[in-house]
Amino acid sequence: MDVSEAVAERRSVRGFLDRPVEPALLKDLAIRAGRAATGGNIQPWHIDIVQGAPLAKLKQIMRVKIAAGEKEKPGYDIYPREMTEAAKARTFGVGELLYGHLGIPREDKAARLTWFARNFQFFGAPAAYFCTVDRRMGPPQWADCGMYLQNLMLLAVEAGLATCPQECWAMYPATLERFLGTPVERMLFCGVALGYEDVADPVNRMRSVRAAEEEWLTVIA
Repeated sequence: MDVSEAVAERRSVRGFLDRPVEPALLKDLAIRAGRAATGGNIQPWHIDIVQGAPLAKLKQIMRVKIAAGEKEKPGYDIYPREMTEAAKARTFGVGELLYGHLGIPREDKAARLTWFARNFQFFGAPAAYFCTVDRRMGPPQWADCGMYLQNLMLLAVEAGLATCPQECWAMYPATLERFLGTPVERMLFCGVALGYEDVADPVNRMRSVRAAEEEWLTVIA
């Protein structure tokens, strides 16, 4: 598989097989992803890999919190407070596409909330990565973390694995930082669910629609 194929294949998978991933492979992916571009060689990311019994414990913690309706102050705004109409349309559109594949109508709010709670079970994935960053870092370093995570996800595709990046964990920063033992100077950025795709799961048939190049591409020659 070449880079172009990995880029084309990478997508957010929301249904995983109950099949463990070798710890050595998880560590290898994390290390190789560290070749990501980073301004001034700061390398602002810190990665925690969670699987096995610890992951099962975290899933149980989140089941209890979700069932009790517990909420926390988010670590940051996952979406901009002010969005363009185009951005709103894309966000709404991908949500409707997702729930359409699941057969959950817009008016069935309870079913949609139940489905959303699957985020906090990693959609059944057997492993997860969490990325934290020093609170003193700014937007350029957050961009560096994004480049690290993209490397990680492309390497996972090459290894025959699937991923789902999850900013939803920013909704429970205190819980995650406490669970991970994150030092106070660092904050949670996001999680990434990782495992083997369940190709029989209907949700994995979804393919998000990307904007036409005329909307975002300018060629100056």
